[in-house]
Amino acid sequence: MKTVIRSVIQIALLLALSAALNTLVNWLHWPVPGSIIGMAILFILLQTGVVRLSWIEAGANWLLAELLLFFIPSAVGVMDYGPMLEHNGMIILLVVLLGTFIVMAVTGLVATIMTKGKERKAS
Repeated sequence: MKTVIRSVIQIALLLALSAALNTLVNWLHWPVPGSIIGMAILFILLQTGVVRLSWIEAGANWLLAELLLFFIPSAVGVMDYGPMLEHNGMIILLVVLLGTFIVMAVTGLVATIMTKGKERKAS
């Protein structure tokens, strides 16, 4: 029960950070979403030690575990664009597949580089 409460509090803090930065971005009329700026700020805070990983880890792990659920509304929303898919469906499919391949390749390369860096530190 303690873990559930901790996770809920951590998720609430992450959502509050995202909402605050979305408000700031809207107020300043920046072209970048507040959630992206929030991730960058959170990354910097984690790297500098201002925020400890244990303060957000349980909530972040739950959000990552349920990540697929966050894509359902956008997947259902695609159904509203039937005529566009009829005309440009193959191009859209090609872009999605190419984008997926690029993301997977870059992720693999970054993971390989990070793993090699950790192995060098351990040696």
